[in-house]
Amino acid sequence: MHAFDVLGDPVRRRILELLAAGERTSGAVCAVIQEEFGISQPAVSQHLKVLREAGFATVRPEGTRRLYAVNASPLREVDEWLERFRRYWTPHLDALETEIARGRRQR
Repeated sequence: MHAFDVLGDPVRRRILELLAAGERTSGAVCAVIQEEFGISQPAVSQHLKVLREAGFATVRPEGTRRLYAVNASPLREVDEWLERFRRYWTPHLDALETEIARGRRQR
């Protein structure tokens, strides 16, 4: 599965956001995702499986729990792909930063 196919799903993006804050149990991930998206535990488990098989997440057993974490390698590949497009927004963001700084100085 292509990285953007994996990241194109809002549930999987949210799971990655949760994991970016630190390692979490599958139960903790399920609780948040079920509350926010209203999907079943098996559906959340399927999204975790997709993330794991695509290399975006790692899992390690700890007793009876399974702890999930972000694997940064595929995200670096996405970042490298996006690099060719940064020239379209970087000057605009730099200009915005300048205007914000100018506004702070005037206050």
